[in-house]
Amino acid sequence: MQLAFTMAPGRGDTDRLLARLADDLTTRGLRLCGTVQINTARATAAPCDMDVRVLPDGPVLRISQNLGTRSRGCRLNPEALEAAVGLVAARLKDGADLVLINKFGKHEAEERGFRDVIAMALDRDIPVLVGLNRLNQTAFETFAGGCAVSLPPERKAIGKWIEGVVHTPSCLLDC
Repeated sequence: MQLAFTMAPGRGDTDRLLARLADDLTTRGLRLCGTVQINTARATAAPCDMDVRVLPDGPVLRISQNLGTRSRGCRLNPEALEAAVGLVAARLKDGADLVLINKFGKHEAEERGFRDVIAMALDRDIPVLVGLNRLNQTAFETFAGGCAVSLPPERKAIGKWIEGVVHTPSCLLDC
């Protein structure tokens, strides 16, 4: 099983890292499947809008809901997330070199979201890299059964792992 995760310390850092990585790997010819998250600041002080781009080339789906400036609840739009899951699952049937999942989040921790897509990819011997936050780390570790590799949020380390699990003729990220 070739499963890895990365966690960057700052808010949105993992999202930016994985989005840049996806762009670089696609440019270098790797067949990607999955999602990357794009956070867009709002003009107000409200939290950002959250979108996911279904790899490799879209669509982009808004996965956040605007619940108002005083709202404290979860902003995730579960229907939009499940639409992204369905698109990724359908594309995975055509194969991929690598699956990138922007986040093993609350829905995955609750046995929904991208869990089945991750399992499907691993069953097909397709390596999977996921973003993770500390809030869902225990649930992810349980899901992974001790078989996931922790990668520092650094391009060189992630590139080396990808080169080790994806058969490519040269360094993907100019390591």
